[in-house]
Amino acid sequence: MDRSTARRSLRRVRLPGPLSEAGTNLDAWVRDYAYALRRQASGEIRRPKPRRYRLSTPETPVIILLPGIYETWAFMLPVAETLRARGYDVHAVLDLGRNGGTIEDMAGRVDAYIRREGISHCLLVAHSKGGLIGKLLLSRYNAAGAIYGLVAINTPFAGSPLARLLPLPALRVFEPRSPELAELAASREVDRHIVSIYGRFDPHIPGGSHLEGAHNIQLETRGHFRPLADARVHEAVLEGIQHLTD
Repeated sequence: MDRSTARRSLRRVRLPGPLSEAGTNLDAWVRDYAYALRRQASGEIRRPKPRRYRLSTPETPVIILLPGIYETWAFMLPVAETLRARGYDVHAVLDLGRNGGTIEDMAGRVDAYIRREGISHCLLVAHSKGGLIGKLLLSRYNAAGAIYGLVAINTPFAGSPLARLLPLPALRVFEPRSPELAELAASREVDRHIVSIYGRFDPHIPGGSHLEGAHNIQLETRGHFRPLADARVHEAVLEGIQHLTD
């Protein structure tokens, strides 16, 4: 058998289902971290101006971006671009910095921003930890009803067992039995105002992001960070906004 024939034979070999799925997930994991590194570097180099994404559109609710842990608002630029192109007034809360503080502290900063800017009607669009901040805002800081709802992408509403493996204090909130997550889980009355978007495989949230009582949208995406640049996620975000404002 010559080399070309051997290569064709190898290409025809199909791995068993579980092995094929594991291989696909491993590839997605590698691509996910590569994407995250590129996005972080791009944000540092480009330093985009939040003002570019602001539009005067009083007929639609303001969109407030809530990034994940150790992410600046620029990490969500692909989502911001889509929302601006659809005519939404997109706000970044620069006071969040890299979002390394507690959920309560970060929620307080967002609440202060909403009050300072005089925002009377808005929607939160969040990634990962940002979704936990968003749920706390809905349950504790929304007495005036300024926040219509939350569209969360890959948010660990039930935590992640992987948090136990990392000794960083900022990550302890993601432990499934953390007091912060227990408080959020008890606030079930706001779940109907939440749209949770998640994919087929998320290396950071093995248990997934399904939230009972919320409007859940599962896609065929894989990864924790890379889906932020996926057109399917963007369409799901727009669908989520429509669902919350109908």
